[in-house]
Amino acid sequence: MKLLFDQNLSRKLVTRLADIFPDSSHVQFHELQEKTDTEIWEFARQNDFCIVIQDADFAERSRLYGSPPKVVWLRCGNAPTNQVEELIRFGVQAIQELLAHPHLHCLELY
Repeated sequence: MKLLFDQNLSRKLVTRLADIFPDSSHVQFHELQEKTDTEIWEFARQNDFCIVIQDADFAERSRLYGSPPKVVWLRCGNAPTNQVEELIRFGVQAIQELLAHPHLHCLELY
C-alpha cells in the first residue's frame, strides 16, 4: 500500500520517503486539494492509498467507517518537513504493521 499525503503536509515527503514508501503521492498531484474529505477518502479507497494527516478529521472517519483506506495520524503539530519525515521513518515498522493487518484502521504517531 502507498501513502497519500494530505494538503497540510509537504509534497517533498513523496520523494524523501520513496525509499521506504514507493508509489506514494500527495493530494495536489491528483488535483484533490479543493475536494471534500469524503472525495479524498473515496479516492484513497479506490486507489489503495493510506491517508497521512495532521488533523483528526480522517482519524475520526476511520473510527466510524473502518478501512479501507487506512489512516496515519501524525500528532506532531505544525512541524517542519524534516521532523515529519523523521517521525514517519521512526514509525515505519508501526505503519507497515497497520498496512498489513486488516483489523487495524488508524495509527497515531507522536
